[in-house]
Amino acid sequence: MLKLVELILTAEIYNRFSELTEDDIPKEIRKIFYGRNGISRPLVVKLDAAKRIGNVDEVLKLPFIDLNTFTKQFVVTSFDAAVKWFASKAEAVEHIRNNPVLAYFYQNYDSLNVSYEEAKKRNEPKHSDREWLRSVIAELEKSPDTAEMLGLVRIYSPEDIKVDFSDVALDSEQIEEIRKIEVAMEERSYLKRIGLTDIGKLLFIGPPGTGKTTTARALSRKLCVPLVEVKLSMITSQYLGETSKNIEKVFEIAKKLNPCILFIDEFDYVAKTRTSDEHAAVKRAVNTLLKSIDEINLIEDGVILIAATNHPSLLDPAVWRRFDKIVEFPEPPESVRKKIFELALSKVEGSYDIDELVKLTDGFTGAEIKLVVREAVLKALLRGEKKITQQDLLEAVEEVKGRLCLKTSY
Repeated sequence: MLKLVELILTAEIYNRFSELTEDDIPKEIRKIFYGRNGISRPLVVKLDAAKRIGNVDEVLKLPFIDLNTFTKQFVVTSFDAAVKWFASKAEAVEHIRNNPVLAYFYQNYDSLNVSYEEAKKRNEPKHSDREWLRSVIAELEKSPDTAEMLGLVRIYSPEDIKVDFSDVALDSEQIEEIRKIEVAMEERSYLKRIGLTDIGKLLFIGPPGTGKTTTARALSRKLCVPLVEVKLSMITSQYLGETSKNIEKVFEIAKKLNPCILFIDEFDYVAKTRTSDEHAAVKRAVNTLLKSIDEINLIEDGVILIAATNHPSLLDPAVWRRFDKIVEFPEPPESVRKKIFELALSKVEGSYDIDELVKLTDGFTGAEIKLVVREAVLKALLRGEKKITQQDLLEAVEEVKGRLCLKTSY
């Protein structure tokens, strides 16, 4: 019953105070109010939604709540009685502390010792919701040009990203650079005020399988922002004149989805070293890319730009200058390989010596280490067992080494 009263009271307070925004509504409550065009004001608690939350019959026994039988909407008949009743429940204080809408009203009410600012910090913003993202995409689809481009990019809600940042094995330098971006996002207003705006452009370089894409996706989940993922080969048209337009559209989509991460993979595909005999349209595409990078930043546009390449030597020097940080993703050293094995084996039963595995996998990428674990698990399942042995892992290491030899022999 308390949850249902919280829902009704949240809607009532939100409707009374126009300074409250959608970001103030708790995520689990916010999801109840999403419609085709996002969240509309005033918030209305319908009977069907209420039934999913709590016991409607019990709530209707309260003297300050009624149900309009014609519209099937709940109404608060006495606001003062409602807020007083809710505050009198000892267990309700925790609800208030985690609900910015309620905390906004109750922070000056009696001696509940609640803080609106603290509640707001604990609440995930609306752009972390897949429903919010769908509503924005629905608007973008109304324009034929933008709708066509949406088919060439992959857009992820933070809720739909499977990898958690704590499951990504990074070294201390990589973690520090990611932390700088996190802090810059939190302090956008301050950085804008002091004139530091050209922040939030990272270039990830390193061989395949070292975690560049995984890190970008995990960062999306960590920061609670959508991820716009594009491979440059996908937007490079056979009609070279279209490539420049496609590049502009991708950056335009990112700005409209802000705050977000724009992750451009295969970055060397267009931004390669320019030569004198190159087609003029390719030069225009490269120049369009450089101009688009110049005209976007985290502080003013709410877009974190991450570009990734396996072939940094192919990049034009003019491209390098556009990024405020180059983050290397080399083949993982022993300490990182150990962490990758620990993470990959954390849910796998068995007896194994990780230190021995680390020594035998010098030169392996993170993706190849995960392949070792996968092969070992499948070997055990073939025997009808769900526990792996060190021998399973050792044989898997040799199989992956053989696979790597095959790859380099052609």
